[in-house]
Amino acid sequence: MGRPQSSGRRRPEDRAEARRRREEEERLAASARRRRRAIVAGSVAVAVVLVAVTEVFIHRLSGEERSLLAAAPSAATAAGCTAVRDIPPYPGGLDRTHIGASNVPRMPPLSTYRSVPPASGPHAAIPLGAGVYGTPPPLDQAIHSLEHAAVTIWYDPASTGDAELQRIRSFFARGNESNHVIVAPYNYPSGGPAGHLPAGTTMALVAWHRLQTCARPNLAVAFAFVHAYRFNLYQWGAYRGEAPERWAPI
Repeated sequence: MGRPQSSGRRRPEDRAEARRRREEEERLAASARRRRRAIVAGSVAVAVVLVAVTEVFIHRLSGEERSLLAAAPSAATAAGCTAVRDIPPYPGGLDRTHIGASNVPRMPPLSTYRSVPPASGPHAAIPLGAGVYGTPPPLDQAIHSLEHAAVTIWYDPASTGDAELQRIRSFFARGNESNHVIVAPYNYPSGGPAGHLPAGTTMALVAWHRLQTCARPNLAVAFAFVHAYRFNLYQWGAYRGEAPERWAPI
């Protein structure tokens, strides 16, 4: 006799078994995808940590920088420096106003700012880039840079030949040191008396709402001020300032 003919239809138990195998395969595939994602995420996390540790190591204080910080207190006395002073905000709620706004169409007179040089107040919409300048840069842009946690080292143009000033200019022209630091002569005759450093001052260190002035330039004093009031992502624990946009570039 011949073999019985198949009806071509699968039995319910066969369909159930096929479904079970399919579900098991999907479960295993999903589990494998989760493992791959976890491995990738873990690898990325490890890479990020390694990069961060490397960057912190690269940007750690050098022996020279530690020596400058140690020398700063006595150097401040020898250079005739004041203590770091807190400068109040510009009056009328305009401390962070961009020039060109309806309420500040142009830069106000320098005499209206709370300090010489200004440590905050109405400023240009674009900040000044970090660097060592040979001529006075746009002051309204320099003020904006302070809002981004930069430090400006202003000096009297008459002291250009001073050897210590040249040390300062050379030091802050270097790679790591130039980050968020501006070194420039302060000379804005159209601003009246406020357009020049006060009598007896040859160096003024300015951060947002902070000011220290010195009778003579001094690198140790300048670096100590920068270390405290320039926001450095790799040394953020040292920051003692209050710049409202400390994460912003210049």
